[in-house]
Amino acid sequence: MHPITIFEIAASIGFVMIMFVIALLLPKKVRKLSLCMSCSLTVLLLLLFVIRPYWIDYQVSNKTKQLNLYLEERYPNQEWEISRQVGRQYNPYHLNVNFINEKGWTYTYSVVNEKNIFQSSWMPPEGKFPDAGKHYE
Repeated sequence: MHPITIFEIAASIGFVMIMFVIALLLPKKVRKLSLCMSCSLTVLLLLLFVIRPYWIDYQVSNKTKQLNLYLEERYPNQEWEISRQVGRQYNPYHLNVNFINEKGWTYTYSVVNEKNIFQSSWMPPEGKFPDAGKHYE
């Protein structure tokens, strides 16, 4: 598990525990309401940690389709492979593209939406300049 995830979970647990302690210390009139709010917050946090990975995967699959359409329009009759770096420290919406006819080059595209796709970085092979790439934008 990544340290960021551990920190998020620990902070959430601490926050929920503080909410429950405060709820128990409140007067009896508002205790039931505050306990219900604390339970609701706990359920929402659990849902967040369960649903978020699936939501990111869904978004990445949509953005991959959008990037594929963009590349088909921009570079017809060419082939490429789209991948992404997996891990919490990497932006899941930056997609790496390796063109089959240009070995060793990796272009990173940022996909905001279907109308806003741009090349954000590139990695040329050693000894080559970035503007020497066939697909450098």
